[in-house]
This record gives sequence, structure tokens and C-alpha cells, in this order.
Amino acid sequence: MTEAILLVGGKGTRLRPLTVNTPKPMVRAAGVPFLTHQLARAKAAGVGHIVLATSYLAEVFEPYFGDGSALGLHLEYVTEEEPLGTGGAIRNVASRLHSGPDEPVLIFNGDILTGLDIGALVRTHETTGADVSLHLTRVTDPRAYGLVPTDDAGRVLAFLEKPQTPEEIVTDQINAGAYVFRRSVIDTIPAGRPVSVERETFPGLLASGAHLQGMVDSTYWLDLGTPAAFVRGSADLVLGRAPSPAIPGRCGDRLVLPTAQVAPDAKLAGGTVVGEGAFVAEGARVFGSTILPGAVIEPGVVITDSLIGTGARVGTRSVLADTVIGDGAVIGADNELRSGARIWCDAHIPPASLRFSSDAS
Repeated sequence: MTEAILLVGGKGTRLRPLTVNTPKPMVRAAGVPFLTHQLARAKAAGVGHIVLATSYLAEVFEPYFGDGSALGLHLEYVTEEEPLGTGGAIRNVASRLHSGPDEPVLIFNGDILTGLDIGALVRTHETTGADVSLHLTRVTDPRAYGLVPTDDAGRVLAFLEKPQTPEEIVTDQINAGAYVFRRSVIDTIPAGRPVSVERETFPGLLASGAHLQGMVDSTYWLDLGTPAAFVRGSADLVLGRAPSPAIPGRCGDRLVLPTAQVAPDAKLAGGTVVGEGAFVAEGARVFGSTILPGAVIEPGVVITDSLIGTGARVGTRSVLADTVIGDGAVIGADNELRSGARIWCDAHIPPASLRFSSDAS
């Protein structure tokens, strides 16, 4: 059995208000905390022992997942007292690993939704004799990412920061956030201080002559760092575009969780999720959106590509598109919210107070 480290300590600031009360990996995607999908896919690939490197709202993880036995896993939790970065977090949990010096350890970022063939990455690592192997994916516009060029055999040649000019775009391959480390390499990361694997560990290993191998896998890949991406990732899971063994129901146009209530004439489509105890009233239309547990959608509401927080309420005839409503917020009737609007937790928007056009219809 391979072991793994899951990096779940980030504050998720780009996802606020979703992450005000909930750490990013615990925000629900397709009806369950996003982390559930990652754990289930690791289990399906033969991983038996996973150490979660936690920091922000660390107390939330263990009460939900326990020792992992319900998922067929052995889970352990290590909490950083101070944020240590990706490399520092990996080094901080090293004492919990059981692998021998030359055995592989999988490492995942906790905010990537991917169809990566995990077994193929491990096999690539073992057959090439690499010190570290990286999942690489190809993107149409690599300007927002660090580039990872490789030679014809897949060996990593360099790590290039976000390109600023067309001449600097020497490849469309980027670091996709999943790695296999030779166990002994983890012990070379400095302990007790912040370290970035992307900016310090990987370039340092390359400079020292270590073998870093890239494996391009361009199946589904999405960084869930923004609200729009998170909503899309959840919808893609429900629609079956992104693979996961952990979806609590059949893939299709919608996913309605037990104890949720949906009026017979309400229309749900595009991978919409309605969480436990939520209510969608008559005449409502919800497309490609996530309604978290306990939320209330009143009659005639139209919601597109949005996320409605736990216990929030959206008033009659309001129109929401590309919007995030925080936990417990109340949107009065006849409001229109669009274009990345974010309403904070427990906020109250009076009826007919906000418009993005002259007429909400």
C-alpha cells in the first residue's frame, strides 16, 4: 500500500465567504466535503495510509472523518502551529510516514479536482527511478501558472515562474499539484520554517542534480481556488465530467440529497446540487449551482452558476448569476446579483435593494 500526504492547511482566502466558517477542503462539492472525493480516489488507487497536513480551522477535519475506517483508510492529522508553506507542511508530517527510504509517497494539494491516473504516476516514478515525479497538465493559456518544460523522456528541465512575455512561454505544461516523492527526499526539506516546494524545493533539487520526472496527464483538471471554479467543479462532478467514487447518488443533471425538499415544478439542471434539509420552492429555476444544507430558495427565484451557503435564504423572484451567498445570509425579494457578487455570512439584503440591470427579469 502506498501512503500519501494531503495538504489541506490553506486559508482559502480567494474563496471567501465560503471559507469563513469552513476550511476549503471541507466545503461541499457534489454533496460531500471536497476532501471526500480526494480521499476516495486515493483509496481507489490503492493508498491505505493518508496524513492530513492541517492548519486553518484544523479542528474541523477529525470530527468528520475520524480515523478514516469508514472510507477504508487509516487517517492521521498533523496541525501546523504556524503556516509552513507546501514544503514545510510536507516536512512537518514526515515522522508519521511508515515508508522505507526508497519507497514512494504520494502528495496532493487539497484544492485540485482531477482525473489523474494516480497509479500511472506511481508507475512512472518507479520505472524511471526518479527522486520526485510530478503530474503535469497542459493548459491553453499558461500565463497564470508556473511552467515545467521536460525533455523527450519526460525529465524536468526547469521550473519557470509565471511568464510575462510571449517569448517566455516555452511550454504549455504546468505543475498540476500532485507528486510522488522518494521517501528519503522528504527528509532533505528544511524543518521548522516555511518552505515552498514550487519555489524552493523543486528548483533546489534540480540544481543539485536530482532526477525530477514529469508525467503529462491531460484528463480533467481544475484548480478550485475561486468561487466560480468551485461551483463549476461541483457541477462537473454531478454531471460525470469529473470522476469520483464518492458522489452520494447517480451522476446526472441534478443531485438532491436526502431530506432536501424541491417543489414539483421547480427546475434543477446543469449539475445543480441541493443539500440536506434545503428547500427549493415552486417556480424556482436553478442551473449549475450548489444549494448548501438548510438553505431556502423562495418561489420564482432564478439562480445560475452560483453557490448558496448553509442556512442562507434567497427571497422571492430574486435573480442570481455567478454569485456566492455566505452562510446564514438573507437576500430579500426582488434583488438581482450578478458578475461575481459575494454576500458575506449573516448579511441581510433588504427587498428590491440591488440591481445589475434596469429590470431583474
